[in-house]
Amino acid sequence: MKTKVLITGGAGFVGAHFVEHFLKNTDWEIVVLDKLNYASNGFDRLRDINVFDREKERVSILSADFTLPIKDGLAKEIGEVDYIFHLGAETHVDNSIANPEPFVKSNVLGTMRMLDFARTLLNLKCFFQFSTDEVFGAAPGDMCFSEEDRHAPTNPYAATKSGAEMLVKAYRNTYKVPATITRCMNVFGERQHPEKFIPLVIKRVLAGEEILIHSNPGKTRAGTRFYIHARNVADAYLFLVKNGVIGEDYHITGEKEVDNLEMAQFIAKTLDKPLIYKMTDFHKSRPGHDLRYCLKMDKLSELGWKLPLTFNESLKNTILWTVDRKDKWLNQ
Repeated sequence: MKTKVLITGGAGFVGAHFVEHFLKNTDWEIVVLDKLNYASNGFDRLRDINVFDREKERVSILSADFTLPIKDGLAKEIGEVDYIFHLGAETHVDNSIANPEPFVKSNVLGTMRMLDFARTLLNLKCFFQFSTDEVFGAAPGDMCFSEEDRHAPTNPYAATKSGAEMLVKAYRNTYKVPATITRCMNVFGERQHPEKFIPLVIKRVLAGEEILIHSNPGKTRAGTRFYIHARNVADAYLFLVKNGVIGEDYHITGEKEVDNLEMAQFIAKTLDKPLIYKMTDFHKSRPGHDLRYCLKMDKLSELGWKLPLTFNESLKNTILWTVDRKDKWLNQ
């Protein structure tokens, strides 16, 4: 029997990259479960990777809201699966500050529903929970968090992802659900929603508009992130399926720290356009937003995983790809 996997949020930005990567590098049967909210842009990402044209026999797509109980009919359509990759979530920090309730429903209640479904599966090898560096809160100075450090979320989005992790740990302990938690830093790549920083900068640079750069209160130092391409994240997951230890937590991070101004400058230079920007203290309008996050990736590196593509290669390819398709992917 072929391996069969379920990807929640598979029509979304990260999920579609997982579908594409798994189609290219495995013979798995893939079930996508997605409720098609605003961020999914319908099935456009799956269409863009030719799922409907060339891989019908390997991909099943189900539209359902996983914050509701998985009913018998839906469970039958999903069938027995070997792995669940629970990627589906509400993710935009600004939106969580404006209205936390959808985040609690999707990220906490939704995770509970998927764990309850996982308990019914006879052949489940692992439930992978896709989490975030933000559960630890800000990382001051040169500090980086290890997998065992205590959570200290500072905004509603981060708090709901922390809550989801606690449920995974509880189900792992109480019901013996085989589960692994991964925490990732800022993911970028093709087909990303233009509310996110990199496509937003591309869009505004092309239009000659001003870009606000998140900075410290004195407006002297830009916020920083470790960016990683979604394809590299999918590769790390495939590596963990083969080499990871069930029940462990793993961090997946990019190769180097980049501040938001450096990122905007790189994008403008690649586009051969001027950069118009202003440093701004986001804490005044975006309370709970942290200047810096950082994760240690020692555990995954010691297992032998290496980034397939460097940051500069990945970023430049993403920028040029997006510009060539700007009418479609920058106007969602």
